[in-house]
Amino acid sequence: MQSSAPVFVLVSGWRVDADGTAHATLRCAGTRAGKAKITALAKAPDVAGAADGAFTLDISVVPYPRQG
Repeated sequence: MQSSAPVFVLVSGWRVDADGTAHATLRCAGTRAGKAKITALAKAPDVAGAADGAFTLDISVVPYPRQG
């Protein structure tokens, strides 16, 4: 997993269960608004070449309004 904008969203946890189900934990990294793409990479092939993106999640970070 990787974030296109770690100043807004960080990947803080990643696991794959025995049944193949993947779980990611994301957390907001700041107080500013912004956007990030979280990409889960497919397993890299045994031959030369980079891993392909298997799943992409677009996230918009909107901070809560401050009170008082």
